Amino acid sequence: MRTIAIIVAGGSGTRFGAQVPKQFLELGGIPILMRTIRAFAENGGVPFDVIVTLPAGQMDLWQALCGQYGFTVPHRVVPGGETRWHSVKNALDSIGNLDDVDVIAVHDGVRPLATSSLINRCLTAARQSGSAIPVVMLNDSVRQVVGAMSHALDRSSLRAVQTPQAFDARLLVAAYRQPFDPTFTDDASVVERQGCNVTLVEGDPQNLKITRPMDLALAEYLLAQDNA
Repeated sequence: MRTIAIIVAGGSGTRFGAQVPKQFLELGGIPILMRTIRAFAENGGVPFDVIVTLPAGQMDLWQALCGQYGFTVPHRVVPGGETRWHSVKNALDSIGNLDDVDVIAVHDGVRPLATSSLINRCLTAARQSGSAIPVVMLNDSVRQVVGAMSHALDRSSLRAVQTPQAFDARLLVAAYRQPFDPTFTDDASVVERQGCNVTLVEGDPQNLKITRPMDLALAEYLLAQDNA
């Protein structure tokens, strides 16, 4: 059976303040997206077939970068969509026959530090229960804002959600057949709308999503520690 990873890379770099989309910025000498692809295609447990979604306007740049860095790790690129949901839907539609696919994982293109331990933990849970959503505890106090008022929430009952989010292939494809809703925030919310419960698994605090320059600096530090 095959396992598939859909890596969603649709950033523009606007919030990051970079001249190029943040997934193309270097981390440890190669673009972030290349490091993310390697985490799945070269996974120490079960290697994944990798599908990358990119905005149509970034595909030529990506091909040029692959040539520049000699990046030959197998992957397939499909056009992204208007939102993350549409990008994932495009990738799912491109798979075709699911007879030999057991699990599909969806991962943020700018989470390049996902470890084999985390990936395989999600994969195992998805095979057992149909879904796996990595989460981590919150360190900061949190408040809910309603209009001009706010009140404290009990953070012990809250979790921050990460990716990869892994699912039984047929369950995920079926969930993405329902119409788009702007309240969908991730793949778990799409699956839950179908009346399915999702299984939470232990995430990894170092599984950073790189959205700002300070995130990239921290990722560089963590990478250097791992390679020391």
